[in-house]
Amino acid sequence: MTSPRTARPLLILKTGATHAHIRERLGDFDDWIASGLSAGGATAMAHDARTGVPPAPDTFSGVVITGSHAMVSDREPWSEALVPWLQTAVALGVPTLGICYGHQLLAHALGGTVAHHPDGVEIGTVTVTRTPQAVHDPLLGALPTRFAAQAVHWQSVRALPAGATLLASSAHESHHAFRIGERAWGVQFHPEFSDAALRLYLEGLQPTLAREGLDAAAIADALKPTPEAASVLPRFAQLALQPA
Repeated sequence: MTSPRTARPLLILKTGATHAHIRERLGDFDDWIASGLSAGGATAMAHDARTGVPPAPDTFSGVVITGSHAMVSDREPWSEALVPWLQTAVALGVPTLGICYGHQLLAHALGGTVAHHPDGVEIGTVTVTRTPQAVHDPLLGALPTRFAAQAVHWQSVRALPAGATLLASSAHESHHAFRIGERAWGVQFHPEFSDAALRLYLEGLQPTLAREGLDAAAIADALKPTPEAASVLPRFAQLALQPA
């Protein structure tokens, strides 16, 4: 018999869209996330948060919050409207995963601090290191101690919410992943990004990165696939489909 949780779809809470030229070639954020969740046996539906708050969080098996080109610190009305919704999702124990902007928004909603990183952008295939506290984490515990992940962000979680457990960091970013409670996670890295998608981002960001003293072409040459990071999405789907 199918349990009530497995009968419900996962929600992809869309907080932004990729550039049109990337979307035309590779699809959009929600497409990439849906593909990863599907590998874990989950069916997902997308809701664009910029058009309004979605249905109650407990109508879904789990929630994934996408990345965005917006900035959490801008406190855009549609983004701030998600704060009580996310607080409710976490309080109800709905499995929740925030990615990049979603990671930052989840931290903000739960009392953390989000701002521009003082050292500027982190972009490219980066090495993420799990903390000792992540060893037995249901989502990240199966990953290697050090793994490659795609990253692109100017803002970050500068202070975690009270009670959050730090799960991963990089040389640049001290808060690459956290868990709060038993079933809510944020990851700054992009488990849904392919190296092909990030290469297209780098092409468009060449002038911006040059102003920060970075060589977009050199960063692109160092890109590589990140299967360990990508495994986070099917693993999250499996966790979300388990009975509470």
